[in-house]
Amino acid sequence: MKYRYFWIFAFVGCLFIFPQNSFSEQVGKAGSGSAASDEELGTGEEVAFLKTSLGTIVISFFPEKAPKHVENFKKLAKKGFYNGTYFHRVIPGFMIQGGDPNTKDEDRTNDGMGGSGTHLQAEFNDIPHNRGIVSMARSRDPNSASSQFFIMVARAQHLDGQYSVFGRVRRGMKVVDKIVNAKKDQYDNPVEKVILESVTIQKM
Repeated sequence: MKYRYFWIFAFVGCLFIFPQNSFSEQVGKAGSGSAASDEELGTGEEVAFLKTSLGTIVISFFPEKAPKHVENFKKLAKKGFYNGTYFHRVIPGFMIQGGDPNTKDEDRTNDGMGGSGTHLQAEFNDIPHNRGIVSMARSRDPNSASSQFFIMVARAQHLDGQYSVFGRVRRGMKVVDKIVNAKKDQYDNPVEKVILESVTIQKM
């Protein structure tokens, strides 16, 4: 399964995989959702700092809801897996997607098809896909999540219970908004690459 077609849309009780262009038209109708603003971070809380070429995003985790996905993200971050990757899909009114090691090369035709080499069992939970939520991308197989993740910029109810939510943005939604509004090509890939320079896990 090519990871470029990560997004699965529920319609009339069935699941269909849309190519990037047609799916972009569908998700544009998802709605704006509620705004997420910068929050104070709790003492002793472990968070991730995503330093991008457009600013820093801070996310916290839901280990009680998706323990394996949280563990996987932290593990990859600590070994520098995400450093130097790019956000390869940005869709206004929906989300930004990153975490693909294939984006490190100059071949854009393989962006969205890579992973870490391992896959996770689904940990679908009751957290809704609201603005600021961080969830794991996957293919048609529910147990195919690997390294790619996405950050919501708007409410998308049709993703609830279909993807494993494992975190949320605590600071930096203005940065996420900058990324989602970047000029993009026909595959929703930013024309000027938005670099994920580093991901570090820190205890506050």
